Amino acid sequence: MVASLAGAMLFCTTGAVFADGPLKFAGGQLEPVTWSGLAGWAADDHLAAFAAYQASCQAFRKARPTDDRGQIFRALWNVCRTALDLRPKDSEAARAFFEQNFQPVRIARLGEAEGLLTGYFEPVVAGSRFPSPEFSVPIYRRPRDLVADGYKPGSIAFPNKGVRISRRDEKNGLVPYYDRGAIESGALDGQKLEICWIKDPLDLVSIQIEGSARVILEDGTPLRISYDSHNGYPYSSIERALIERKLMSRKEVTSQRVRDWMAAHPDEAAKVRATNRSYTFFRVTGLSNESEPLGAEGVPLTPGRSIAVDRVHEYGTPFFIEAKLPVESAKAASPFGRLMIAQDTGSAIVGPARADLYWGAGDDAGRLAGRIHHPGRFVMLLPRELDLVAAGREMPLPVPKPKIAEIEVRKHDGKGKSGAPRAGVMAAADHPPREPKSNIAEIEASKQSGRRRTDSVGASSITDGRHVQALPPRLKASQIEATRRDAKGKAHSDSSGEIAVGRQNVSPVPNSKTGRIGIVKQDGKAKADSPSAGGIASIRRRPAPALKRNSAEIEVKKRDTKDRAASVGEDGRVALRSGRQAASTRKYFRSMY
Repeated sequence: MVASLAGAMLFCTTGAVFADGPLKFAGGQLEPVTWSGLAGWAADDHLAAFAAYQASCQAFRKARPTDDRGQIFRALWNVCRTALDLRPKDSEAARAFFEQNFQPVRIARLGEAEGLLTGYFEPVVAGSRFPSPEFSVPIYRRPRDLVADGYKPGSIAFPNKGVRISRRDEKNGLVPYYDRGAIESGALDGQKLEICWIKDPLDLVSIQIEGSARVILEDGTPLRISYDSHNGYPYSSIERALIERKLMSRKEVTSQRVRDWMAAHPDEAAKVRATNRSYTFFRVTGLSNESEPLGAEGVPLTPGRSIAVDRVHEYGTPFFIEAKLPVESAKAASPFGRLMIAQDTGSAIVGPARADLYWGAGDDAGRLAGRIHHPGRFVMLLPRELDLVAAGREMPLPVPKPKIAEIEVRKHDGKGKSGAPRAGVMAAADHPPREPKSNIAEIEASKQSGRRRTDSVGASSITDGRHVQALPPRLKASQIEATRRDAKGKAHSDSSGEIAVGRQNVSPVPNSKTGRIGIVKQDGKAKADSPSAGGIASIRRRPAPALKRNSAEIEVKKRDTKDRAASVGEDGRVALRSGRQAASTRKYFRSMY
């Protein structure tokens, strides 16, 4: 199924990357590409990317490539053994390392071309080790009664999603853990879980979203905290709650406006915060300003080079990101092509093509991170020892595309028969109607006969007791006018109209353009039925009364011949009864064109 890497598309619908067998990413698709096809690849600073990659390799050095870690982990571990001993002198040498050891593979959700990019940073806030009227908002460490299915109590590892989180009640049963509203109301008071206190509850929400912070204590000591665990509820944004409660319009929502509103309405602000039931707990990771925060991989993050990804990916996987981002200016987005390393994760980071870009610490980094919410293309760098061709043979192909001729027929049928469910029925002597054979000639003839018609004519057909052949869904303008006069003169019912086609049987329509046009001309001899009547019965001939021709009819025919490529034909001419009717008909034909 996959003959070569170039241009091959590998689709995967189930599974993850942690087990042996073909490469699988839940709901994702893989497409091998070339280095030259990556916009901005040659211009990137590969030396900076290599430094971030080497930091991940330090974590790989401590791990063992056991069988349960999966083939991607083992392949990355092998590449890292080479990378740890390298000291590339410049960006060209670092670029050569990546090109020699990895193969670029574009990844996205199944059926999509792009993923989603956001930004995050490390907040820096003032705090205290002790509560006071100024510092009254606690930052909690993990509660002792927090239980995650499949994990031992107090385990260092804690799942960020996909596992039931609960607590033990008085009867030793498992119940959902306290949500934000309960915790802010004092559900954890007295358990001595406070790491420190800060001033603003909105700062706490921001720290919980970002996953880390630097709390500058009263004596100037920087207290570094990082994500530890959570209470099991999904995150819901405060901005959305403000909009849904009509407390702020969508256009008004900015970080500063939200902060000002929360400060001016403290009681209402607590109710808005409670709509986000998710709550995050932290751990202390250091007491210095010297390095960046630790990511979930356990290595310091690198601003502009580290990303948080879904855990369907292995930490340490390089990704080349292609996008247009407002990095240099808040007003305009510019091309962005950068090699970045997966070193972190988050509960809101879901999907094979989803990443949170780390930009550093402080207010400037926060402003940059806050303005990034853009689509982007993801290219994953997989070790060359992984056989993508073999993986492609095991993966399902996409559903075949329908034939173009079938699509065109459906389009014409949908336009011409929109009223079919309410129209009359098709009458056949002893046999049910058969679906006519569609081909290009029929489609072309249908276009010529019904190009100017906008009203539906129901589910019309021609029957003869042996064959049922569907007419084109649109009638000619002359047939429409004849139908109107016939309806006035004989007061036909809108639901029971019939067209006499004679004793002779109608031959099956040949698969040619002239054959289809001939049927329409032949039908023009008979009286046109009401557009809502949908049936044509095979009955005895009822000859139509002869209609006089006059100069007005000839004039109309001339105009019709000039404007339309197909002639109505001698037998399909419409006889007009008076000069007033002819003028009305000319006006109608002009409106049709």
